[in-house]
Amino acid sequence: MTVPARLAHIFYMTRRYEAMIQWYRTVFKAEPVHADPALTFLAFDEENHRFAIANLDILRPDGDGRPGDIGVNHVAFTFHRGGDLLETYARLKAAGIEPYWPVHHGMTLSLYYQDPDGNRIELQADALSPEAAVAFLASPIFAANPIGVRYDPDRLLAEHRAGAAEATLLRLPEGPPSAVPVEHALTAD
Repeated sequence: MTVPARLAHIFYMTRRYEAMIQWYRTVFKAEPVHADPALTFLAFDEENHRFAIANLDILRPDGDGRPGDIGVNHVAFTFHRGGDLLETYARLKAAGIEPYWPVHHGMTLSLYYQDPDGNRIELQADALSPEAAVAFLASPIFAANPIGVRYDPDRLLAEHRAGAAEATLLRLPEGPPSAVPVEHALTAD
């Protein structure tokens, strides 16, 4: 059975945006690889980002204070290969566990799941080398679409099982920017 190779990153949501960024910069000596008023991605080692911080004052300005708004949004784990991620998808689907959001972020092919308590995890495979991923995060392409493109994991699994090359599996698909599912959206009412 294939298991993740490593912990990739933790994604936080906050109303103390600048303080959170500064804290992670100070504690981990992490530096921003992408920063805008709504989202900051920070890295301190070879991973393209170890922390992502979302500014709820921008993304959810109504401040409705729903439970789960502030704190960990999700924890991400990386598989060695896209094929490993897709075989894990098949195993979990056979066990009745399906992702709520399959999305290609540009630097990762990702599947988002929710555990029985509602905690969210991201299972991913790197689509780019660490250096290329950092460059992608700093690019205008990422700035224009920091969410990614939704994909069909069943179709991709079929391609994998038919012998598609790893590079084919990990290629960013064509399509419009994906919306985060409403039940998990940063901007949902």
